[in-house]
Amino acid sequence: VQLQASGGGLVQPGDSLRLSCAASGLTFSRYTVAWFRQAPGKEREFVAAIRRSQGTTYYSDSVKGRFTMSKNNAKNTVYLEMNTLKPEDTADYYCAADSQIILSSIRDIRGYNYWGQGTLVTVSS
Repeated sequence: VQLQASGGGLVQPGDSLRLSCAASGLTFSRYTVAWFRQAPGKEREFVAAIRRSQGTTYYSDSVKGRFTMSKNNAKNTVYLEMNTLKPEDTADYYCAADSQIILSSIRDIRGYNYWGQGTLVTVSS
């Protein structure tokens, strides 16, 4: 199983960026998939998730209204569209997946068995 995150880069405040996470060895339609991020010196935190069944999305309060998570089952890829980026969004962004996670744990880092490598997003003027 491999999750490959990509799309990070250096942008200015107010800019947009789209991250992608492609899977091999598992089928995203059968998994709940999430994005987490980790800023230097901080713990990894929940950003967004999309449930395997209904495709319902969940967001942290800090990104709600600015970030949108989506999934393309045909490409076995999930996306994180990030708009109106702020310097505090600077972090390594990780995708994670799990087939058994329950709703109450969807924001919990411990609930995910599969992780990709991080892709760095830097928001700076």
